[in-house]
Amino acid sequence: MSTATSDGTGTRTQGATGHPADVHDLIRVHGARENNLKDVSVDIPKRRLTAFTGVSGSGKSSLVFSTIAAESQRLINETYSAFLQGFMPSLSRPDVDLLEGLTTAIIVDQERMGANPRSTVGTATDANAMLRILFSRLGQPHIGPPTAFAFNVPTRRASGVMSTEKGGRVEKNVVREAVYQGGMCPRCEGMGSVNDIDLTALYDDAKSLNDGALTIPGYSMDGWYGRLFLGAGLDMDKPIREYTEKEMDTLLYAEPVKIKVEGINLTYEGVIPRIQKSMLSKDVEAMQPHVRRFVERAVTFTTCPDCDGTRLSAEARSSLIRGKSIADVCALQITDLADWVRELDEPSVAPLLAGLQHLLNSFATIGLGYLSLDRPAGTLSGGEAQRTKMIRHLGSSLTDVTYVFDEPTIGLHPHDIERMNRLLLQLRDKGNTVLVVEHKPEAIAIADHVVDLGPRAGAGGGQVVFQGTVEQLRASGTLTGRHLDDRASVKPAVRTPTGALQVRGARTNNLQGVDVDIPLGVLVVLTGVAGSGKSSLVHGSIAGREGVVTIDQSAIRGSRRSNPATYTGLLEPIRKAFAKANGVKPALFSANSEGACPACNGAGVVYTELGVMATVESTCEACEGRRFQPAVLEYTLGGRDIAEVLAMSVAEAEEFFGSGEARTPAAHAVLARLADVGLGYLTIGQPLTTLSGGERQRLKLATHMGEKGGVYVLDEPTTGLHLADVENLLALLDRLVDSGTSVVVIEHHQAVMAHADWIVDLGPGAGHDGGRVVFEGTPADLVAARSTLTGEHLAAYVGG
Repeated sequence: MSTATSDGTGTRTQGATGHPADVHDLIRVHGARENNLKDVSVDIPKRRLTAFTGVSGSGKSSLVFSTIAAESQRLINETYSAFLQGFMPSLSRPDVDLLEGLTTAIIVDQERMGANPRSTVGTATDANAMLRILFSRLGQPHIGPPTAFAFNVPTRRASGVMSTEKGGRVEKNVVREAVYQGGMCPRCEGMGSVNDIDLTALYDDAKSLNDGALTIPGYSMDGWYGRLFLGAGLDMDKPIREYTEKEMDTLLYAEPVKIKVEGINLTYEGVIPRIQKSMLSKDVEAMQPHVRRFVERAVTFTTCPDCDGTRLSAEARSSLIRGKSIADVCALQITDLADWVRELDEPSVAPLLAGLQHLLNSFATIGLGYLSLDRPAGTLSGGEAQRTKMIRHLGSSLTDVTYVFDEPTIGLHPHDIERMNRLLLQLRDKGNTVLVVEHKPEAIAIADHVVDLGPRAGAGGGQVVFQGTVEQLRASGTLTGRHLDDRASVKPAVRTPTGALQVRGARTNNLQGVDVDIPLGVLVVLTGVAGSGKSSLVHGSIAGREGVVTIDQSAIRGSRRSNPATYTGLLEPIRKAFAKANGVKPALFSANSEGACPACNGAGVVYTELGVMATVESTCEACEGRRFQPAVLEYTLGGRDIAEVLAMSVAEAEEFFGSGEARTPAAHAVLARLADVGLGYLTIGQPLTTLSGGERQRLKLATHMGEKGGVYVLDEPTTGLHLADVENLLALLDRLVDSGTSVVVIEHHQAVMAHADWIVDLGPGAGHDGGRVVFEGTPADLVAARSTLTGEHLAAYVGG
């Protein structure tokens, strides 16, 4: 019998007498048209590592995530019963002619770990579940089952008569008191912090409700809130300072009560309980900017005095193993916790200890040993969240699985990228197909096969411009091929600082009393291995100061009704310009307001729910997908209606609003910023849900650039950027500095480090091995000294 051999592309070919099952060595994609893909056809070798490259917005994610991974997940969901499918999200088939050779896809993306304030690193990785069982078995004194150590489970007490029906007879047992022990701290309800609301930030007591006394976002008296307050018996025209004690209690603290308003049954409850349910139960980081500003102004969060921030009840904290409570071990750095678990020798729980030890070792293997299990999941960076999700796949016995990664090197120092590469190769060598969307040359270099998309972004992309080996890519002449060996050189001359931002005694998270002067008027790069304390220094000591604008990595939140025009505030001046030119009100020119097509409510598409089958999405026949009423489209500005304007690219719109009859300086300024960050090709009305990670990052950058501030702090602005786009970003940073702005960048990209005027390097390691400044000076000095890990990698990069 003939054996399988390998050709140059890593594709295996089978001899004539081979087994028919062995010929399925390719994932075949034919005619993919998701988002901007233009009838893409590509063959991807199985059991190999394939890198997908190309500029941000070229269609990499559309091919890998929206086509291959999405169809794999949909087909797996179809194997379940209709009953089970009813509980799953219904997935529609991707727009592709043919997909063959798919295997089970496991997606490890950069989506944040969920902004639920009750979620921690421990709960998200099941480490807490194992520790709870451990303490329920070995903890002294014994206080109850695993739930007695869960900070999300309250203690419940019940008494009365319990009835049990058996064989037609009813047995009644009198239960004096049954206690269901939970571990939740009763004072803070397992949140770790208590909040105090400043009433003066909720209302202006000199005004009446009708005059707009309430200053809470969304509480308009024109809508249902006004009718609710009226229905609750409140005087809408009396200033709040004249309210009686009973009226104030009704307004602020009333328990939910059923009332009838205009013939409709509604529930009324006081303002404070409503705020606590709608706003304070969510993570502050995940809120819309205006709601977040209100919460930060009106609410003070302080560590819970009863549980000291551990979230656990006194009983849960009283049960100890070797002198440590479950709160103590969750607060340990994971590498230290692994050492503590290793010392436990208890045969009765041996399988549990082995599983916990493997899980904790996986954290260290993946470079996250510096975290602690009580760290809130919402505070992890995109790269940390992705690596945390990888943990459950390390050591898995599954093979012939397709693992799909979205830039796994994000947030990693060059030193850590080598470790990540080894993990990806391990997954491949176990017989899995590994698909990686990537921009970093160090990560592309390990690929067996490369698919390069382009040639440009948006409408100018969506085609496969190259597929083959990394060596063939270098010689291919594509944009990626030309930039793959780019090496920035250290600047011969650096700018002179105009002042300094002083940080003294910084101790946020793992910082060890850091004293550092951040030079102003220049480009400063903060660097160091993952977990060395860069973000802690910025968020704990620099962000929040007057004149400092911080642009972090938190994801842009937006539905398919949101688009670049609504997100950046560009739509506002455009609507006003249309309204002024036509003598009508601005609300007509919003597809989310009065101008919306009544048939599709301004969505442009009509959704038909088919139960357990995929929801069908079809273009609205009434407005032909334009989202507006026909009457609205009769109003024009500069010869174009609102739908035509929203279909323009940023570059077209910048020209359109820059001169002539449609000249609108406010709109032109926003468009100029979008063009500045390299988004000239983007359509201003396309849904945010169709944008790639790199495009969202730059959209956010453009929005914040409109804010007034003397110091910009950017958290890894090269995230999702192609090598060619990094040059444009550096030019943009130079323009910002030359205009008199100070720019501080947290960054691992060597090209940005080499371009800096000043580098602050933190380390030397991660967690409690880091948190110190190990170098500050010019990039040239860092390369010459080679005294830190960053120095060694930067020297190798620039050939120093």
